[in-house]
Amino acid sequence: MKNSLRPAAAAVVTVLLWASAFVSIRSAGAAYSPGALALGRLASGALALGVLCLVRREGVPPRSAWRGIAVSGALWFGFYMVVLNWGEQQVDAGTAALVVNIGPILIALLGSRLLGDAMPPRLLAGMAVSFAGAVTVGLSMSGEGGSSVLGVVLCLLAAVAYAGGVVAQKPALSSAGALQVTTFGCLIGAVLCLPFAGQLVQDAADAPVSATLNMVYLGVFPTALAFTTWAYALARTTASRMGATTYAVPALVVLMSWLALGEVPGLLTLAGGVLCLAGVAVSRSRPRARAEEAAATTEPQPEQVP
Repeated sequence: MKNSLRPAAAAVVTVLLWASAFVSIRSAGAAYSPGALALGRLASGALALGVLCLVRREGVPPRSAWRGIAVSGALWFGFYMVVLNWGEQQVDAGTAALVVNIGPILIALLGSRLLGDAMPPRLLAGMAVSFAGAVTVGLSMSGEGGSSVLGVVLCLLAAVAYAGGVVAQKPALSSAGALQVTTFGCLIGAVLCLPFAGQLVQDAADAPVSATLNMVYLGVFPTALAFTTWAYALARTTASRMGATTYAVPALVVLMSWLALGEVPGLLTLAGGVLCLAGVAVSRSRPRARAEEAAATTEPQPEQVP
């Protein structure tokens, strides 16, 4: 029974840390350019993951996993982080949240098409409820900054890269461990962001300590730890179901902004957050008959006497 709870616990850790990333990006993004912030975050994450791999004596992933690792590293760790940082400088928070939350829907569609993921009615219903919540949160937050066509396109590209990275990562996890897939994916993303190294050095010289610490936090926790727990959970469920889980992020961002930044959400924002969480609960639930059957299989069976 404990083993069956570990993937759910890993998913919770991922969602909490990814939600906290939005608060940290707000601080670091004011002092670092999009590419420099992405490189600093990925370099910090790769360093932390590399040390952990050495301690655990993790080897190099098998050849069969490298295609998925390379694609997810390029799309999700590299391209996604740069264009998302850039996009959030062009549009208000509400617009960014709306566009990026297309990602889980794309994951479900790509997962069904390329991975053969099942799309049960509860998953579809839960995603519909969560997306409605994300729309509500986005509309309630709109108007906090400027919007541009470029910003919307960048956020859309981030959503596509996120979905493609998740779907590419799933097959790699069948032959490599979660820590291996995350470490080498992060390293590939960092290498692709090396052209921003000069900008990172320049920004770091002028940035306040708090912004730099937030960048390092983004690398160690929302990247190194959260992407590893994500991969661990993804290896044990479908890409579609894991994608739906991330709809809890907007609700948690609202709560964390309230607690950490003193930003009191309005009633519409709170209602949207509740819808996001309710949709995740529906998407991850199972019919009663299936749940009872699964529980029965985890109970020890009586020893057969010949």
